[in-house]
Amino acid sequence: MLFWMVVILGYRRQRNFERVFFFLCLALFFFYAGSLLALNAQIYYSVPPQNLTAFAAVLVGAGLALLPPLLFHLHWEFAATRGFRARASVKGSTIGIAYVPFVYFIGVALPSRLREHDFDFGIPGNSLGSGFVVWFALLLILSCGWERRFSREMAGRPERTFHRIAWAALVGAVLFLAAIHFEAFGFSHHLRESLVTAVSILGLLPFVALIYFVQRHNFLNIGRQKNLLYAVSATFVALLYLALVRRISDWMAPVLPPEATAAILLFALVVFIEPLQRLLSQRLQETARREMDLVNRLGNQIQAEARKGELKNLVLYINRRLAEELQFAEAWITMLEPKIEPTQPLAIKPEAIESFAVLRPGRINAVLNVRPHGSMISGETEVAMKFLCESMAVALDLCQVIDEKMQLERDLAERERLALVGQTAASISHNLKNPLGSIKTILQVQLESPEMPESMRGETKMVLEEISRLSAKLNQLLQFSRPAVRAGNGALQCDASAVIEEAAAVLKPQADKRNVELQIGLSAAQTPLAIAPEALHDIVSNLLVNALEAVPAGGHIAVTYEESAKTAVLRLEDDGPGIPESLQEKILQPFFTTKTQGTGLGLAIVARRVAECDGNLTWQSPTMNGRGTRFEITLPLVLEAS
Repeated sequence: MLFWMVVILGYRRQRNFERVFFFLCLALFFFYAGSLLALNAQIYYSVPPQNLTAFAAVLVGAGLALLPPLLFHLHWEFAATRGFRARASVKGSTIGIAYVPFVYFIGVALPSRLREHDFDFGIPGNSLGSGFVVWFALLLILSCGWERRFSREMAGRPERTFHRIAWAALVGAVLFLAAIHFEAFGFSHHLRESLVTAVSILGLLPFVALIYFVQRHNFLNIGRQKNLLYAVSATFVALLYLALVRRISDWMAPVLPPEATAAILLFALVVFIEPLQRLLSQRLQETARREMDLVNRLGNQIQAEARKGELKNLVLYINRRLAEELQFAEAWITMLEPKIEPTQPLAIKPEAIESFAVLRPGRINAVLNVRPHGSMISGETEVAMKFLCESMAVALDLCQVIDEKMQLERDLAERERLALVGQTAASISHNLKNPLGSIKTILQVQLESPEMPESMRGETKMVLEEISRLSAKLNQLLQFSRPAVRAGNGALQCDASAVIEEAAAVLKPQADKRNVELQIGLSAAQTPLAIAPEALHDIVSNLLVNALEAVPAGGHIAVTYEESAKTAVLRLEDDGPGIPESLQEKILQPFFTTKTQGTGLGLAIVARRVAECDGNLTWQSPTMNGRGTRFEITLPLVLEAS
């Protein structure tokens, strides 16, 4: 019990299971310590002192009274760590009821026995009364139910084996408890005292088995802190040897002075130094080899995943695999260069994590953060993590290169597709534009003729409107397929105010017809924009057309233009219904539209023209009260050469 108490204190994991486990070990330590104290008192004293006997009785009684509720509580907490969910109110009330009798036994039954100097160390359960026996048996049976469930539902075979051992020990404890305290079985008092000793030894079996399963099968997630188990074990062996030295020194006192005996026994350890050193060296080499094999295997898996591309998916994969293979509570990579969204799921105290640099100069700059189950990671794991970080930097760089290559391939495919669209647009223009123009001219001449009947005049106007609509769609298609307009010497510049006012003037009659207020606000600065006039006209006109189609009658559209030191900001805002969140990622895609008469090229043209002049396009929707859309375009200014 003392061994596990030291391990839990050294591990320092912030989990209720470990806290309850610590107090369960403490209760058993009290029970065994009090029993040994009472036994030694009977050996060394013909009549043990009352104070010593009372102190031993308090230790035994307190440990025994604490044992049933703590054992029951421990199973509830272990179930919580393994995903067996229960309502907090049910769990709290059930555990609270289990602790209630403890108050009576420790506050009433035990003091009564102490006052009467009638504590039964042979069968200590008798001193707390038959109610304690029933209460203890009931909680043992409920704990048996938990162990039975654990042994069936645990995923790993080692865990199921351990829970079968624990279940068998609890069932044996229930049977022994009944045989000890109920005279119906006909056992003599001496035999029942022997059964008490058997139950005491039986209680040690699960704790001894737990040491094996933790060391061999990483039970309770302490596998990465085996050095802690080794250190505690070595300390206990050393303490036991010192106790043996003292005991043998007392035995040999008639022959040799105790100091001489102790010196001889301590000097005898020198014989074991070389074998122990050889054993430790082999163990350390085996541990290092196992860690390096694990790191190499994990590094190969990360490299294989990196070849698939998708840097964000690779980061998530590394986070998951590190937590699984190296047995961390959590692991996550914070990417600084290139910047991606953080993947840390929870807010964690900084002192609870350890960080490692993942660096490849000029390409990858990241931090690997890990949170161990306990207070710290072991030395061999820390070395393995540093080695793994070098491999991860290469994998992340490889993944980024593959992403860049795939993006270039997608861009090339998109350019080829757009080139095909341009060829198609040119063909359509050649085959349709001239015939449409001829038809439109003929119909306009027909309308001017006074001989045309009035019945046909209205239908002719409708045909002209449809021809104008088809011409507009054709012009938009040509506008999208046309490359950037550049001056002869390659320089791009225009008077932004003049272009914006021109585009607004063209659409002002349409706004007045729809009863939409169109406001234009231009800055007084006159620095030329580094963009062709035709390209800026495409941007403004397409944004205005979209806004006019979205805003209902009585709405408002505001166009503002402001200049700063090196850039200018063109902002267009309306109070229409806004863009649904489900569609916001698609609005810049060519030919995507929600309008029955739309081509889906307006915003695609805007995005293309902005990209051609190295500008930046952002939007926000809704802007206020669940309505409205704001497009903001940052464009470069023409800077004078210094």
